[in-house]
This record gives sequence, C-alpha cells and structure tokens, in this order.
Amino acid sequence: MPTAILTGQPVPGSSIESELRSLGFDVHLASGAADTETLLARAPGDERVAVVDARFVGHPHALRLGLTDPRFPLAAIPGAVTAQPAARQTLTRAMARENSAAGGGTALAVDSLADRITAALDADGAEVHRPELGRLVAAVPADPQARNEARQAVAAVDDEAVRLKSAVKARDGFVTTFLISPYSRYIARWCARRGLTPNQVTTASLITALIAAGCAATGTRAGFVAAGVLLIASFVLDCTDGQLARYSLQYSTLGAWLDATFDRAKEYAYYAGLALGAARGGDDVWALALAAMVLQTCRHVVDFSFNEANHDATANTSPTAALSGKLDSVGWTVWVRRMIVLPIGERWAMIAVLTALTTPRITFYALLIGCAFSATYTTAGRVLRSLTRRATRTDRAAKALADLADSGPLAEAAARGLRGTARRLPAITAPAAALLGGAAVAATAALTDFGGPWPLVAALVYVLTSALAVARPLKGALDWLVLPFFRAAEYLTVLLLAAKADVNGALPAAFGLVSAVAYHHYDTVYRIRGDAGAPPQWLVRTVGGHEGRTLVICALAVLLTASQFKLALTVLAVAVALVVLVESIRFWVAAHKVGAPAVHDEGEPA
Repeated sequence: MPTAILTGQPVPGSSIESELRSLGFDVHLASGAADTETLLARAPGDERVAVVDARFVGHPHALRLGLTDPRFPLAAIPGAVTAQPAARQTLTRAMARENSAAGGGTALAVDSLADRITAALDADGAEVHRPELGRLVAAVPADPQARNEARQAVAAVDDEAVRLKSAVKARDGFVTTFLISPYSRYIARWCARRGLTPNQVTTASLITALIAAGCAATGTRAGFVAAGVLLIASFVLDCTDGQLARYSLQYSTLGAWLDATFDRAKEYAYYAGLALGAARGGDDVWALALAAMVLQTCRHVVDFSFNEANHDATANTSPTAALSGKLDSVGWTVWVRRMIVLPIGERWAMIAVLTALTTPRITFYALLIGCAFSATYTTAGRVLRSLTRRATRTDRAAKALADLADSGPLAEAAARGLRGTARRLPAITAPAAALLGGAAVAATAALTDFGGPWPLVAALVYVLTSALAVARPLKGALDWLVLPFFRAAEYLTVLLLAAKADVNGALPAAFGLVSAVAYHHYDTVYRIRGDAGAPPQWLVRTVGGHEGRTLVICALAVLLTASQFKLALTVLAVAVALVVLVESIRFWVAAHKVGAPAVHDEGEPA
C-alpha cells in the first residue's frame, strides 16, 4: 500500500486525511521535517510515497492527478509531492537536505515542507511532473481567510465534471470528438465504478471486432449489417478504454501495448472477414484487402518515422509548420484537416457504413481511395516541412530510425563495406536508394511472369540499395522516408508475387505473412516509443530483416511452382508469427511486471 505522510499541524475540519485514504494511501502524521524524514525512511521501498501538507485544500481529483498517476516517477502539485520506487532515492536526498536546512525543527506555519521538497528536487535537476489542473483547486492557505476562500473555490467547481472532461483525449478526430466521446466518457465512468480495468475493456473491444469480422465473413446482407454495427460498438469500447484509463489514472505498460496492438489486429482481422465474405459471394477481393493493409501500414510508418526523426531535433522550425499553426487558429480548418487524414474514427465509420449498405469490393475501393488521398496529403506536408526547416537531428533520432529500418544480416554486412562510399555521396542518397531499390523489386514482380528469374535479380539489387540507404547515420532531411520505402517494397513484393501466382489461397497466405511481419514492425515502434529499445538482434536475424525476407520470397517464387509457393508463404507466415508473437508477449509481460513506464498515445489519432 502506498504511504502518505501528512506534515504540519492538522486543521480542524480538514478532510485531507480521509481523501488520501480514499485514494488508497496509508496515512501517517508527522510533526516536522525530522519526523517526516524518519517516516519516509520507514516506508516500504517498493511502494509509492507522498508528502502532503496537512493544511492542503483542493479537489479530490487534483490530489488524484498529482499523487496517483503511474506514468511519472516524480510528481507534484501545490502542497504535495510524490515519488514512485524508481525515484525514492531522489526524494530522500531532497528531504534530507530540507531537514538539515530546517535544523530538524517543525515546519514554519507559513511554509509548506512539501513545496520546499519540490523546490529542492527542481534544484537537483530532477524531472518533476506537474499535472495540468485547469479549474481544479490545489492550495496551502496561510491563514483562515485564505482557507475560506480556497474552500469556496473548491465548492464553485464541479470536480466530477472536470474529471469526465479530462477523460477525453485532448486531440482527436471529428467522429470521435462529436459522435462517440459525448457518451463514451459516461460508459468509462460506469466501468470505473464497477471496478473494471482498461485492459478488460480493451479486450472486450477486440472480441467485439473479431465477432464483427466473423459476421462479415458470412457473406450475407444480415451478416454485413451486423458487422457494421459491431464494428462501431468495438470502436466505442476502443474509445472507452483510454477514457477509463484517464478517468481513473489506470495507466500501465501492458495496457498501452494492448491498446495499440489490438487496434491493428481488429482492423486487419476485419479486412480478412470482408474478404472471406466476398469470396462466399463469388467475388475475390483478397488483393484489395491486402492492398488496404499495406497502404494503411505504410501510412503509419510515415507517421512513426517522421515523428522519431524530429523527436528531439533542435532549431526545429519551418514556414510550413508556421502555416499549419495559422490554419489551426481558424476553427473549421482544424476539423477539416483532421478528417482529411482519415483517422481511426472516420475510417472505421466509413468502413462500417459501407459494409452495411454496399459490397466488400466497394468498401475496399473507398478505403483505398481515402487512404491514398490522406497518405499523399500527410506525406507531402511532412516532406515540405523537412525541406524547409533548419533542424539538426540527434544521434538518438538516427538510432531510432536505424532500429525501425529492420535491416537484416545481409544489409548490415553490405552496409559495412559501403560506408566509405556513402560518406562521399549527397544527403539524398539514402531515401533515393531505398526508393529506387524498392521500386525495382516491386515493379519486376508486377511486370514479369511468375517463375521467371528477374524478381530474384531485382531482390539482389534491393539488398545492395538497402545497404547503401543505411550505410551512414540517418540524419538527412528526408532520411525518415527510408522506412516507408522499405515497408512498401517488402509488402508490395509479397502482394504482387502472390497475385502473379494466380492460385487459389496464395493471396490469403500472403495476407497472413504481411500481417505477421507488420506486427513485428509495429511492435518495434511501440518499444522505441516506450524507451525500451529495439527488439533483440537475434529476433531481427531470425526473421531475416526486410531485405532478407524479400530475397527469400523472390527466390521461392523462382524455384517453386505456384501451388508450392502458396504453401511456402503459409509456412513462412506461421513461422514469423510464432517467433515475433512469443518474443513480443514475453517482453511486454516482463516489462509490465517490473513496472516499466507506460506510454499512451495522446497525440495524433491513429
């Protein structure tokens, strides 16, 4: 149980002790700095500890935000400071210094020991999180009049209304903001009051989406209608889990991973369900389903790679960014621009409506057109920003891009031999090499007959161009484009070779293989976002890296018959899925158990 130490002289009528107990704290009273230091030393080292001024007046949710958020090792609000186990030593040092400065005496009546500890932490350079309280009150009144005014301010603000409002993500799409969140936040509160966790709601959302995919797979009009309704229900639950996490501050490493991973699993499983349903009606749309998954995944890679390249860039300004800021100052343009990028709310609403009213083929056509337009819009904007901004990218950004590249042993070995050459080439070399090599292997797969030698030749060229692209640190203005070019090359090659095989079952097998590889790439992103580092090298080598898998698939297309190629794709899909899933689950469960910090996406809608 976490420990809260109340310092100073308690005030008659104060509810701070009961409020701390309602938040799950074991409350101890301290008369001064020396007593506080003693109690701090006695508190269990594997639990959170908080120092709170006994005169504190404020909203219960202000205390909750300041003292219970699991994402931050150190946090503070006026009159209270807290530390998780990882930051206990830092807090203890600050406390010892304050005790020494006070001579071991009692805290002054007009001074707050908790605030002095926070100031000492700031002086030490510790990163102390201070939550945005907005209209919520958190204060340590110095006299009865100030206390009365603070209590009146508390009474004037509805704590629960603020809590419900803050449960909604600050930045989201039009559909989510205006059609889902107005009522899903109340579902989140209902779940919180019944003890449900965000992970349970996330799992319920996944199950609902899988049932929707099953309904779509029936191929009947009733099944399609039910699938559309259930997909919307799944999205409501998908919004609810994050709102529940924010409402009750139930963040976790495992929850962040499940939320992100299940979103992709739900959407791509639904694509498969639509393709199965269409097949029952005599329409083969597996190529469209796979193309939609490839396009959507590449859109995400553009987001991930651009953000990582500019995560901590210095002098990070551009005229394009300034224009974007001006447009955001005009209310209606904000929503138009958010809808143009086709975020998850708009995308799922479109898929659900079209599933219920039209056919899977029309649904995929609309999805491909919408995603292609939004991908063009966002990528063009980011290219312009990259070309017009004067930014110095860091070693950390270059390493993140190198890890996201997923280069295997072939590219790494060739890159070592090309480093000298790469240093003498212009900055555009990396994205140009990735684009030309990827376009060559994909175009060869599309334009030559199945079984011919040319895809294998193109794949060998792709290995060399991939090595050249990563032969030097990815710090160029457009080097973040290397990653989406790699993803598009690999995924499209699988799609085109499976289509060229022209044998029943080849495209579903290719869908499974791309799904498994895409999971590996998403998992890499989530690890890097959580500052957990890239997947282990043995895993990347085992699954071959993007260039190794592309080479193997092209070789199989040359050496095997169409039926054998379909079987090989199936075996590869199962093997890659088993390896990456087992390692991913092992990693995230272990990270969850050791209390790694949770990283939840509060920015761009996916």
